[in-house]
Amino acid sequence: MNVRIVSLAPSATSILFALGAQKQLVGVTRWCKDVAAVNGLSELGDCWRCDPAAVAALKPSLVIGSVPYREEVVRGLLRRGLTFLAMNPHRLADVFTDIEHLGRLLGREKRAAQVVAKMHARMDRIARRAENGRPRPKVYCESWPKPRLVSPAWVEELVELAGGRFVPRAKSPTERAVSDAAVRRARPDVIILGWAACGLRVDARKVLQRPGWSRLPAVRSGRVLVVSDEVLNTPGPPLAGGLELLAQIIHPEIFGEPTSEKVRRVRS
Repeated sequence: MNVRIVSLAPSATSILFALGAQKQLVGVTRWCKDVAAVNGLSELGDCWRCDPAAVAALKPSLVIGSVPYREEVVRGLLRRGLTFLAMNPHRLADVFTDIEHLGRLLGREKRAAQVVAKMHARMDRIARRAENGRPRPKVYCESWPKPRLVSPAWVEELVELAGGRFVPRAKSPTERAVSDAAVRRARPDVIILGWAACGLRVDARKVLQRPGWSRLPAVRSGRVLVVSDEVLNTPGPPLAGGLELLAQIIHPEIFGEPTSEKVRRVRS
């Protein structure tokens, strides 16, 4: 199927590569470099900052983005007659559905089913091993500092699969804001900082200086870690690796200490 695709979301790019459809990509965002080898492809903005004319110049038959997006960007794409698909997953089940949906669009249903089955198998193996971990540490995962946001709902599920307890709970899959006081009350045993689009470039020293944080169990025991955001914030195949990394962080007595280049331990 000869479909020319522009991807404005790393998650879409990760799925397309997993489906073996990377040759149909004609443009990507600079953030896609973190999830796939996109060298040589035209580099564009994303769903927030993008020149619709530059996208249209690539003559794509499909532009894939994600929610949230800037309405002005999407209107500009639609005015140029482009087809825009916005993925909006909340939970792991939605991620698997997105993979299958893109597989159907591109005539790669069989490959999509294989990708999903492989992710399920890997995640199930980790979850079964994590069941032996006791107790279940309380884990706080932060995806943005101001406003304070806990990680997406699929990360909440990954933490539970990895043998932890996600704290504090967000109001809903779409309302992820939490207060500093709520974090202090939750008293997490593990703190994971996976700020969107920051990689490992998180000034964790300022985080540890937040009022009352020095008394949190995670800070006192040295279990504060920065995790490169693409393994947690990319709703696609990278999440299987994210689960494995979370399992190592939460239960090193079972999975061993994390050695991935995607994680950095914070020294207080």
